Amino acid sequence: MRAIGGLWRWRHNPLRRRTDLVEGWVCLAALLVILVVGPVLGSLVGGVAQDALQRAVREQRESRHEVTATVVRELDRSPLEADPDASSGRDLRSRVIADWTAPDGGTRHGTVLAAVQNPHRGDHFTLWTDEHGRMVARPLDSATATTHAVLAGIGAVLLTAGVVEGGRRLALWRMVRRRYARWDQAWERAGPDWGRTGTGS
Repeated sequence: MRAIGGLWRWRHNPLRRRTDLVEGWVCLAALLVILVVGPVLGSLVGGVAQDALQRAVREQRESRHEVTATVVRELDRSPLEADPDASSGRDLRSRVIADWTAPDGGTRHGTVLAAVQNPHRGDHFTLWTDEHGRMVARPLDSATATTHAVLAGIGAVLLTAGVVEGGRRLALWRMVRRRYARWDQAWERAGPDWGRTGTGS
């Protein structure tokens, strides 16, 4: 930002080097790209992600079905499971053997995780299945899909800003290296007598 603000002051300064102006213009261009291109790219990425995710939401709603299952019996807890005294969201689910009717009319039987803390034979709970009664994950909802799309757009903006800022820093680093190399050459031309009384006389 200092280089950008210095552009105006450096325009007619006799001490201005060409690299000073280039540095200011590089900073100004990087700022404009971050402020203009970044949000545009973010909105495009967010829009594409929103379309794809909402399409996935519709497909999952069509292919996944919520059915009611009946507990046959509870299974013993695995010895590898977490400490039973610890409280977590997983403690509200129990491993049970259950029966349920698939959307195609067939009866299914298997081991599932029931959203029942203390299941008993005959308890009912819901689970999600595909058309053939195989268990699947709960379908994505529209609000979650929109949140993911917004995060994708924000990620695109941040990635654009990071790439542009990285390019700006690389360009400035190369200019500074070139400037130091020129100074070294100037010192070599000045020779070991530079600054002594009577030099050049």
